[in-house]
Amino acid sequence: VLKALALGARAAWVVRPVLWGLALAGADGARTVIGRLVRELAEEMAFAGVAGVDAIPADLLVPRIPLPPTEETRR
Repeated sequence: VLKALALGARAAWVVRPVLWGLALAGADGARTVIGRLVRELAEEMAFAGVAGVDAIPADLLVPRIPLPPTEETRR
């Protein structure tokens, strides 16, 4: 979710985990999953030093740098 918001999304779909929670424990399971997702987003923002969802900067993401080839990948 944090990555999507940093890329400029105004929202992110998290339907699949919520449906899993719903299937396993009904409405309480769905609420548990949503609560966990909210806590995880809050933790990720705290680790990144971001105060709020509207303050997530695009430069929070670091482009993936290709690793040099290893002996295994050269074969």
